[in-house]
Amino acid sequence: ERRIKEAAAARPGREARRAGEPFAGRSPARRCGGRGEPGAGRRLGEHRPRGPSPRLSAAPFSPSLPPARMRLGRRALYALVLLLACASLGLLYVSTRDAPGLRAPLALWAPLQGPPRPELPDLAPEPRYAHIPVRIKEQVVGSQSAADQLLIASANSPLQYPLQGVEVQPLRSILVPGLSLQAASGQELYQVNLTASLGTWNVAGEVTGVTLNGEGQPDLTLTSPGLDHLNRQLQLVIYSSQSYQANTADTVRFSTEGHEAVFTIRIRHPPNPRLYPPGSLPQGAQYNISALVTIATKTFLRYNRLRALIASIRRFYPTVTVVIADDSDKPESIRGPHIEHYLMPFGKGWFAGRNLAVSQVTTKYVLWVDDDFVFTARTRLERLVDVLERTPLDLVGGAVREISGFATTYRQLLSVEPGAPGHGNCLRQRRGFHHELVGFPGCVVTDGVVNFFLARTDKVREVGFDPRLSRVAHLEFFLDGLGSLRVGSCSDVVVDHASKLKLPWTSRDVGAETYARYRYPGSLDESQVAKHRLLFFKHRLQCMTSE
Repeated sequence: ERRIKEAAAARPGREARRAGEPFAGRSPARRCGGRGEPGAGRRLGEHRPRGPSPRLSAAPFSPSLPPARMRLGRRALYALVLLLACASLGLLYVSTRDAPGLRAPLALWAPLQGPPRPELPDLAPEPRYAHIPVRIKEQVVGSQSAADQLLIASANSPLQYPLQGVEVQPLRSILVPGLSLQAASGQELYQVNLTASLGTWNVAGEVTGVTLNGEGQPDLTLTSPGLDHLNRQLQLVIYSSQSYQANTADTVRFSTEGHEAVFTIRIRHPPNPRLYPPGSLPQGAQYNISALVTIATKTFLRYNRLRALIASIRRFYPTVTVVIADDSDKPESIRGPHIEHYLMPFGKGWFAGRNLAVSQVTTKYVLWVDDDFVFTARTRLERLVDVLERTPLDLVGGAVREISGFATTYRQLLSVEPGAPGHGNCLRQRRGFHHELVGFPGCVVTDGVVNFFLARTDKVREVGFDPRLSRVAHLEFFLDGLGSLRVGSCSDVVVDHASKLKLPWTSRDVGAETYARYRYPGSLDESQVAKHRLLFFKHRLQCMTSE
C-alpha cells in the first residue's frame, strides 16, 4: 500500500511534464546541473551520503566508465587527431615548398614582407678588420658598369685628383685636370704612377728635370727631384682613349710611395641637342601653342566621341594639329584642317596605336588624350607648357573630371624592391607624390599620372609603348620609364570625361557594345593573362603590391 501511494504522488509531476512544463516535478538542483554530470542534483554546499539511490537499488550493475573518465578519453583522442593533421600539413608544405611550378602565380599580389630593403654594397671586411665579428642583416650585391662604381678618396692622401667630371670622346684625347702631389718637402726624389685600362698616357710638353717612362703606354711613371717641377708636369698629362666603346668609363689608378688613389674617366659621345622651332609668338601670348604642341589620340569605333573631342579642341585651339591613330573595323572619314588620320589593321591594339600617333608628331611636345575627352576653359595647355619649359620634367599630367564632378589625377608612386638571390623583384604601387614642384602651386613630382598628359616628344619615343599590350594598359608605360622619365602632375589643368551613362530611352548602340567587349575584357581573357605574364617576365618580377 505504501508503494502504491508513492507512485500516485509521483504521477502528477509526470503528467505535468507531458503537458509542456519541462521542469515540473524537478528539484532546483536538478535544473542547474547537466544531464549525466557529477553533482548535477546537488545544491551549493549540500552534502549527500554516497550510496545507491532508493529508486535505482534494484537496477542491474553497469560496467561502463564514469562520465569524467569518458570526457578525458575523448579529449585525448581529439588531441591525437589534431596532432596528426598538423604533422601531415607540415610534410605537405615541405614537399611542395620548392616545387618549380608554384612560384610566380601564387605571388601575383603577395604583399612585401617587412620594410623596403636597402641597396647595400659589398659588405666584406677589409683585411685589417677581418678579425672583428659582424652580423650582416642583409646583403645585396649589384654592379652595372665602371661608371657606377662607388669610389672613396683615402683620408690624408698626398695625392690630388678629380673624383668625377672628366670626360673624353671615344678614340679622342683630353688633358686630365687636377693632378698634383702634395708631399712633404726635403725628399731627394719624387715619383708618381698613372695606370689605365682602356687608354694610354702622354704629355703635352716636357718639363725640365722630370723623367718620363711609359709614354704612349697604359702605365706612365713621372720622376723628379723637384716637387714643383713634377706638379707642373702633371698639369700636362694627356689621356687618350684606345678602345671604341660608346658609353663606358676607364678606372684610372694614381699612386705614389705608400698611397694610391682611383678615379674614373668617362668615355662617351657628348649629348646631342634636338631643337624645335618655337614659332612666332601671337600678340600678348607667352608661347605659340600651335608650334609647340601636337595633340595625339587613339580611337576605336567611337567616332561620335572623337568628333566631340575635335569640336571641343577647336573652340580653344583652332590651329593645333591633331593626330589620330584608328584601328576600327569600318573606319569613317575624319577630315578637317590640321587633322591627320592614320588607319591601322582592325584591333591592332592600344599601345600600337600610341606608337603610331607619337611617331608622326613633329613638335617639341605631345599632348596625349583619350578619344572621349572634352576640352573646357580649364584645359589650359599653356600651363603645362610653362611647367615643361621651366623645369627639367619630361612629362606633366593634368586632371580628368567625371560627370559627377569628381576629378582624378591618378598620381602613382612606383618602386621595385629587390627580391631574394635567384628570384625576381617586387613591384610596389601606391597613391601619392614625392614632393611639391617649387614655383608651381598645385603641381607635384610623382611617378605615374592619369591618361591626360603633356610630354617631351623625344622622351616619349625613347620610352615607347610596348605593342604587345593591345587591350588594357596604362601604368606599364610609366614602369618602362621608371628611373629615366621625370614625371609631374598639376591638378589645376582639367579636361572633362564624356559621360558613360546610357539613358533607357536611347536606342541600342551596337558599336558601343563591340567597343566594351574589347575595352573591358574579363580577368580570364587571354589579353589579361598575357598582360600579366608579360609584366612579370619583362621586369623580372615575382610579386606586385598595390595600395
